[in-house]
Amino acid sequence: MKKLSIIALIVVIFYIFYALGLDQYLNLEGIQSNIVQFQNWKNQSFLLVVLVFVAVYIVATALSIPGAAILTLAAGALFGLLLGTIIVSFASTIGATLAFLVSRFMLRDTIQAQFGDRLQTLNKGIENEGAFYLFTLRLVPVFPFFLINLLMGLTPIKITTFYWVSQLGMLAGTVVYVNAGTQLAQLEGLQGILSPKLLFSFALLGVFPIIAKRALDTIKKRRIYAKWKKPKNFDRNLIVIGAGAAGLVSAYIAAAVKAKVTLVEANKMGGDCLNYGCVPSKALIKSAKLLHQMKQADRYGLEAVQPEFSFKRVMQRVYNVIKKIEPHDSIERYTRLGVEVLQGYARLVDPWTVEIELSEGTNRRLTARSIIIASGASPVVPPLPGIEKVNCLTSDTVWDAFAKLDVPPEKLVVLGGGPIGSELTQCFARLGSKITQIEMDKRIMGREDQEVSDYIQKTLMDEGVNVLVGHKALRCEQDGAKKYVIVQAIDDSVGSEKRIEFDALLCAVGRKARLSGYGLEVLDIPTNRTVITNEYLETLYPNIFAVGDVTGPYQFTHTAAHTAWYASVNALFGRFKKFKVDYSVIPWTTFVDPEVARVGLNEQEATARGIAYEVTRYDIDDLDRAIADGSDTGFVKVLTVPAKDTILGVTIVGAHAGDLLAEFVLAMKQGLGLNKILGTIHTYPTLAEANKYVAGKWKRAHAPERLLSWVQRYHDWQRGA
Repeated sequence: MKKLSIIALIVVIFYIFYALGLDQYLNLEGIQSNIVQFQNWKNQSFLLVVLVFVAVYIVATALSIPGAAILTLAAGALFGLLLGTIIVSFASTIGATLAFLVSRFMLRDTIQAQFGDRLQTLNKGIENEGAFYLFTLRLVPVFPFFLINLLMGLTPIKITTFYWVSQLGMLAGTVVYVNAGTQLAQLEGLQGILSPKLLFSFALLGVFPIIAKRALDTIKKRRIYAKWKKPKNFDRNLIVIGAGAAGLVSAYIAAAVKAKVTLVEANKMGGDCLNYGCVPSKALIKSAKLLHQMKQADRYGLEAVQPEFSFKRVMQRVYNVIKKIEPHDSIERYTRLGVEVLQGYARLVDPWTVEIELSEGTNRRLTARSIIIASGASPVVPPLPGIEKVNCLTSDTVWDAFAKLDVPPEKLVVLGGGPIGSELTQCFARLGSKITQIEMDKRIMGREDQEVSDYIQKTLMDEGVNVLVGHKALRCEQDGAKKYVIVQAIDDSVGSEKRIEFDALLCAVGRKARLSGYGLEVLDIPTNRTVITNEYLETLYPNIFAVGDVTGPYQFTHTAAHTAWYASVNALFGRFKKFKVDYSVIPWTTFVDPEVARVGLNEQEATARGIAYEVTRYDIDDLDRAIADGSDTGFVKVLTVPAKDTILGVTIVGAHAGDLLAEFVLAMKQGLGLNKILGTIHTYPTLAEANKYVAGKWKRAHAPERLLSWVQRYHDWQRGA
């Protein structure tokens, strides 16, 4: 009702304005022919004329009525250069701010809800550099000021910032117009004011903020680096600390463009992904899945069996897989690529110097123009009383611990219901452990939609897992040889406790960035759970970058590699062009069975952010290839902009969901809609047809019924009916 009232008020004002013929005073001829009358009024009642003039100017600017330039000329003719400039400066800024507020109240929520994802980069840029952008636009009168007012209202720029920047930025143009107004009688048109030379001068003036920003950046850098002595020459173009996914890609790119680069790793090449995460877990998932399928062979017309297996051999296969992939990340390979690889602990000494404690026992100092921190993350172990006495395992340590076992632990407790906890829970349950999975939240995999969480929880429970959601681990106890974890329901007002016995306890409650041990504190580089960087992945020091899990916000191998590209290019070529890291389309997959893959928004995120959406869902039990494979469970769910085929997000639950998602990732990245996917040939019979069919369901739901009714009439006419 408030918005409707404002619209009605604006319409009434416009009607009155044009009905009274006031528009005749907002052109050059009208002002020139009435200037004498205006002068008489001013001489008779100076203050009243000033107030009326200010009010008219504010209203005209607030409602974006054409003629602000003419009113500025009139101010010069009536009040002279100094007073006219003061009056117009304040009146135009107040009016512009009112237009800004109207736009913000009427349109911003709708625009942000509709295009929020696409505007993320713009919004962040406005939050960080909004004053600079606005000041530059205000200095160049080629841009219509009324349009700037309205568009800025759609952004998150603060009202106070908008006001003072507008007042300052419009001052130069105001002076030009007011000064021209003092010679109103000689003016033949606005073209005389904005001559090519004057426009060129304004354009140069518009470059001033850019020059000023560069100057301020230079001053800022000098302050940051003031207490450090910069080397005259550098040993390396780039030093990379950490040889996980992010560090390897950074070093690879540097070597590929012929930069001199040193890569330092204190532990194993390949980092967590190769040695403790992605690779070993996927190798184990495959063995566990095959075992599960053998037990269900009757589903495929075969005899179901209870296969005998050696758990030690299964774990040995995990290490064999790691060993087979190791050459991709090896010292030898990267040395051949042109990277100097050093094994040891790296520590920042100053913004350009790294001291390396080599594994062989010697120390070495190297300088570099740029440094990339890619130190990764490590598992979180919750501070439960008694946990240090029960040999708690993590996703890092479980592999070595279980490799020594002849059989899997009989009773295994998994703390955590996220992706890592759920993947390992299903694996070890299929390999024979009796598992209790404990999650504080009301459901496992809480970042997914409710139906996805319910689906996976039911799958785990059907496979024998005792899933305790809404339970908090309180402490660990040991009674002789027996170990227990004590838990309590979150909503239990009585405070009753459950005692769960275990042979092994696996903590999978999250991962934390590695922030200590390599000199961040020496350089006072800010951290807040992760290393704080700007949109270029620069830390406090513009020549020191952070990438991958150590800076977030996504702790995935593919996003680590993604950020590494931006950081390495900015580190090596940033003096010419910098690239802002792009997190707009990030896919991820949880490799439970069936897999859960997602990109963009899901329903709970869209709802939380107030983004309007439509849902199109295709159930995989209808897909021919899935039926033939016996994997006909799950679904594809697509969120789109209402009444449009623009994809906001996709969730896939089913066999090979991570592979099927790639088509939607490409579509979102390249701005392609469901119509393009529907028009793409998909091989029959394949699981990828699910993507085409969900696009087809959207198309049928948006069929042009009115047009089709006329087409039906055409066909009837063709038959002579």
